Amino acid sequence: MSEASRPRDAFLEELRWRGFFQQCTDEAGLADLLARETVTAYIGFDPTADSLHVGSMLPIMGLVHLQRHGHKPIAIAGGGTAMVGDPSGKTELRQLLTVEQIEANLRGIKAQLARFVDFGEPGLADLPHGPVVQAGPDNRGILLNNADWLADKNYIEFLRDVGRHFSVNQMLARDSVKTRLEVGLSFIEFNYMILQAYDFYVLNRDHGCRLQMGGNDQWGNICSGVDLCRRLNQQEVYGLTFPLLATATGAKMGKTAAGAVWISPERTSPYDFFQYWVNVDDRDVSRFLRLYTLLDRERIEELEALEGADIREAKRALARAATALVHGPEAADAAAKAAVALFVGGGDESTVPGTAIDPGRLAGAGLELLEALTETGLCKSKGEARRLVRQGGVKVNDAVVADETRRLTASDVADGRIRLQLGKKRHHHLVPREAP
Repeated sequence: MSEASRPRDAFLEELRWRGFFQQCTDEAGLADLLARETVTAYIGFDPTADSLHVGSMLPIMGLVHLQRHGHKPIAIAGGGTAMVGDPSGKTELRQLLTVEQIEANLRGIKAQLARFVDFGEPGLADLPHGPVVQAGPDNRGILLNNADWLADKNYIEFLRDVGRHFSVNQMLARDSVKTRLEVGLSFIEFNYMILQAYDFYVLNRDHGCRLQMGGNDQWGNICSGVDLCRRLNQQEVYGLTFPLLATATGAKMGKTAAGAVWISPERTSPYDFFQYWVNVDDRDVSRFLRLYTLLDRERIEELEALEGADIREAKRALARAATALVHGPEAADAAAKAAVALFVGGGDESTVPGTAIDPGRLAGAGLELLEALTETGLCKSKGEARRLVRQGGVKVNDAVVADETRRLTASDVADGRIRLQLGKKRHHHLVPREAP
């Protein structure tokens, strides 16, 4: 079925089947609206870093499915709310970002969102592949920055026009506030709920937005926005939340021993991104196939039926599909070939993540191994690298390193590279190369 012919009213059904649906303010009313007209819906993304991560992919995929069913997505890059910091799901105050940091982060996030959602702006994404959804003229997405209506807002005016509609008692009862009261909640964070509600009000007023979606930790904020739209715009709007995911082992989604799994290829290489999905717990494969791929129901159910060692096929399909969504089919194929080269042998190792180094660094006493492990991002610090060497978890050219003072020299270069390995599954190559 093409994107254009996908029925609008099947959107909620698909969300349920894929595992996106957690709560809705009025499911019957929303279902009726979706069946009658093209609905505009939004999700906000605060630019706390210059890249989104795997945890962000769940709401992104929510927008993708919305657009695939003929509805109109709005993605908010929260340049305004990022100056305050969302307390939802946090146990302590977020670090406040400077205006310059926020602007730099916005540039990276906008390009990444354009990889998934068709905003009708070909020059927006700096990636060599277009959005995964091709929208029609009526449901092209909109990408906005809420700093446009928040940054210059007069405080007294805002309190009089918007703040008077909020009950402090109700705000204190919201989970995003209540869970923070024992450890402390700053006044600036306390205001976040009002700002997010104001976003919904502006989008409803100016763009006809009738639905806000987000993670279930946003439920209180979303309900506040629904209430504000009713009060100020006299219009019925809706809220829908997605589940907050953890892996079967209880780990936070998108977190590994090496840190977050990022969408940016500069932060997490396509190979490492691919390997993240290959290495997920067997119990998570079915759930992740539904949430993080656009494979159709028949194919997913076919993969879900696999058992025992055959689950590896389902994991490879998951990794291929998720990596293709983020980095494009060519990068996904290259990552798959690199995995074959490393774990089966006989393949093309040129697609394994690598770092070019000046050959002069391998001359004489050579390059300190601990330094190489941190420079390549395999380890966060020399302390971590030293500990892994002592535990026998580091290999150079397939040989376990026992000496933490080991240095890399020209004699370690084989076939034009030095092969570094952490544990069983993390690989990186050092490639001596003269500067151009």
